Amino acid sequence: MYKVLRNNKGIALFIALMLTLMLSIIGLGIIKSSNDEVSIAGNELNEMKCFYVAEAGLDKVTSLIQSQYDTNELPPTIAPAETTSIDGIALGYSTVPQASSQKTLTKGSLAGLKAFVRPYKIQSTALDSAHNTTVVLEEWFEVASVPIFQFAVFYDNDLEIAPGAHMDVIGRVHCNGNLYLQSEPGAGLDFSSYITAYGDIYHGRKPGSGLTAATGDVDIKDLNGTYQSMRQGTGWLDAADGYWYDSAAARWGGRVQDHSFGQERLTLPLDDPSDPHTLIDRYDLGGGNHNPSSMEQDARFKIIDGVALYNVSGTTWTDVTSTLTTSGALKETTFWDKREDKNVTVYDIDAAKFSASGYFPPNGIIYTADNRTGFRGTRLYNATDVGFPMTLASENPVYTKGSINTVDKQPMAIICDAITVLSGNWSDDPAKAANADKTVRPATSTTINFSYITGNKNTGGGTYNGGLENLPRFLENWSGKTLTYRGSIVNMWLSEETSGIWSGTYYTPPTRDWQFDTALDDINNLPPGTPTVRAFIRWGWKQTNVGYTVATMNPSL
Repeated sequence: MYKVLRNNKGIALFIALMLTLMLSIIGLGIIKSSNDEVSIAGNELNEMKCFYVAEAGLDKVTSLIQSQYDTNELPPTIAPAETTSIDGIALGYSTVPQASSQKTLTKGSLAGLKAFVRPYKIQSTALDSAHNTTVVLEEWFEVASVPIFQFAVFYDNDLEIAPGAHMDVIGRVHCNGNLYLQSEPGAGLDFSSYITAYGDIYHGRKPGSGLTAATGDVDIKDLNGTYQSMRQGTGWLDAADGYWYDSAAARWGGRVQDHSFGQERLTLPLDDPSDPHTLIDRYDLGGGNHNPSSMEQDARFKIIDGVALYNVSGTTWTDVTSTLTTSGALKETTFWDKREDKNVTVYDIDAAKFSASGYFPPNGIIYTADNRTGFRGTRLYNATDVGFPMTLASENPVYTKGSINTVDKQPMAIICDAITVLSGNWSDDPAKAANADKTVRPATSTTINFSYITGNKNTGGGTYNGGLENLPRFLENWSGKTLTYRGSIVNMWLSEETSGIWSGTYYTPPTRDWQFDTALDDINNLPPGTPTVRAFIRWGWKQTNVGYTVATMNPSL
């Protein structure tokens, strides 16, 4: 009744053919996928090559702009633009300068500072015509001039801070060298804002000081306003730590930055940035040579080798030496400087009489220089009310006597080779000034309100330069007395006119009530002729196009 199917010989062949077809389809799929991957990889490689060529174009433009500023102290007269080729890939870049402005910086460790800014918009196009690949990059680049007196402390070289008593540093701190921090046990050193260094940040003494490191705490505020110590176990967190970058970033949230963070050098825009002392050197160097960086060019009143000159207008100057000497506004005085261990002859400027003399410079800038025989300087006294905004710049050391700028406070600065603060109790009597017993020179508490730029000596050979705490020089016994200071502290050079080495033998330090003058946060309150430091800031970058068609090499911004 039932028939059995016996003819099944074709089934095996059919199954074999189907399997072969399926494997062929899979194989073709794998081959196509592989080809697609190779193609994608090739496109990515071509795109990557174009990307790096375009990025090189951006780097070249910023380098050209920076070089122009460094060489000529001026912006480029012709905006950088070029069409060239790198390894077979065409490169075109162009630059559009934007309008200069005054603004508050928002990027990096300079965020929050006021600056005069010149922005540049840069576009760079890389084209690989052999593979029809194009990449276009765009960047915003700023040249920012930051008034230097917005820093609480600024050093152009190594900065050492090692107070024996508690010290609060309120405001930003920057140095273009290494930064060495420490405090004596039970003292403490606190920082309220950014501390940055072009070099490294260390805890302890600078090598060569001849002194041992102290174990007092050093605390720095993080981004949340909480003080965080440099202590790390039994040691200290500083640049010598193998995990310095990560640990410092985590602990202070970017408030502490050195070269490991890419912190750049901040320099004065001088004809020779390597020699900032030219800022106070005289303009006429002799032999027909001139110093284009000299502040003498900006002064409208100056005393040169004993002759007082007032600028009437333009290049017209009048000799007012006799008039000011007769009125008592100006005189020459000689007294003993115990640190230098020799007599110094100074122009003594009675600030109150000078401001009322009719010869106070309309722009507030005064310049002095004296290279006559002997050790020379300038001294400012009777200056509780200086009358007008003023900046005193001098090639020589400057001394102040008594409280300065405490009545009707004016924007004020002193820029000099070295600065010495004398209390109102100072006596020129050689029996006191030259006495080896410093107790015969008792100081009285004194208040000074001015920013200053000065010089110091190098630490080394077993000698400490005194650090920030002794940057203003003292010659009296300040034991139990307070020096109240408000302003901005800047050390820009090694002193050239003075040679005395710091020690504690000729004076006793004051109680230091030193703070940054927050009025300087307002650019309108800066002293006349305030120098600026220049920073180059990349603050905006984007890739505007990636394409696989041939593009023009004349990008329009």
